[in-house]
Amino acid sequence: MAVKGSNGADSATRNVAVVFGATGLVGKELVRKLLLLSKDSKPAWKVYGVARKPDDAKPIHNPNYHFISCDLLNPLETHHKLSTSLQDATHIFWLTWASQFPLDTQQCCDQNKTMISNVLNAVLLPSKSALKHFSLQTGTKHYVSLQGPFDVAREEECVCYYDEESPRASSGCNFYYGLEDLLRERLGGGRVAWSVHRPGLIMGSSRRTLFNFMGSLCVYGAICKRLKLPFVFGGRRECWEEMHVDGSDARMVAEQHIWAATDERVCSGDGEAFNAINGKSFTWKGMWPAIGSKFGIPRVADDGDMFSEDFMFSTEMGDKGGVWREIVEEEGLVKTEMEDLANWRFLDMVFRCPVKMLSTRAKVDRMGHVVRYDTLDSVLYWIDRMKDEKLIP
Repeated sequence: MAVKGSNGADSATRNVAVVFGATGLVGKELVRKLLLLSKDSKPAWKVYGVARKPDDAKPIHNPNYHFISCDLLNPLETHHKLSTSLQDATHIFWLTWASQFPLDTQQCCDQNKTMISNVLNAVLLPSKSALKHFSLQTGTKHYVSLQGPFDVAREEECVCYYDEESPRASSGCNFYYGLEDLLRERLGGGRVAWSVHRPGLIMGSSRRTLFNFMGSLCVYGAICKRLKLPFVFGGRRECWEEMHVDGSDARMVAEQHIWAATDERVCSGDGEAFNAINGKSFTWKGMWPAIGSKFGIPRVADDGDMFSEDFMFSTEMGDKGGVWREIVEEEGLVKTEMEDLANWRFLDMVFRCPVKMLSTRAKVDRMGHVVRYDTLDSVLYWIDRMKDEKLIP
């Protein structure tokens, strides 16, 4: 059933945000921050959250928030639920993606373009749209292809920090490119301002996210503590010892979306791209002992014992679903299956990535958005947040 849009004088003065992917890592945080702004700012924000399913564990009760359950791949359902409800929308934040097909496949590209096209067809009705800004979230995978073969030796010799002007990867079918090209076609030339945000490895809390790093890490830590297993980092030595990926705190990414959509110096841009990373680079070797201590796992005498090139999370943890169910029951946690939070293949992929994905935040710093987070602080913060939400012990 479609939600009625606001009308009258109120719609003329109010900011109306639509967060697609409202139950995801950044989406949850963006909704929270926009609703906090509603308390302090004039005009206030009215917020719509759109996703397939609501977050039943912690639903939002706020008169300025409206959740719409919608299958965005279904054009009829999308038009029915959104064409009337969202005609007062002034700001769209696109934080979702379709994951039914493998990354870097044509099917993945086509499906994600279909989703965003269905929404634009529903919202951008002639002469009726109030839309001021469209904020697209992709990622630093914009700069690399994960299609082999890889020249690992050359990769380690030539460390590159990508800025927003770095060229697209020459191989693979990256759906990020298709989405940017589609927005340029539909919104470009001054029709609607839009921006692109490229985070690295996102630290946040969600039960509705396929690539859930913090969920995977926290479930792993809880199982290690329960079974008295060593807190081992399984991956490539280069990923362990060297700066290999950027961290992106969901709080920072959400704040950057709001900044780019509302700051007068940047919000009128035509496809302006911004990296969305914490700042200072890190190594897993440097952070791993502190993370293990946070989970209450005794530190081994030799840090070298924390690393194993042979340890595969998908192999060692894949059969631990029963252990997780016991933890959830005994600790009185929100009812989840292990797979609701943990994606062991993703953890293997992160810690064995054959290419470095390091970028620079010089552009956002130069343009005035200087919010930064230390990545270890981010990890420890989100462990506490997930404990507070009763998702982990």
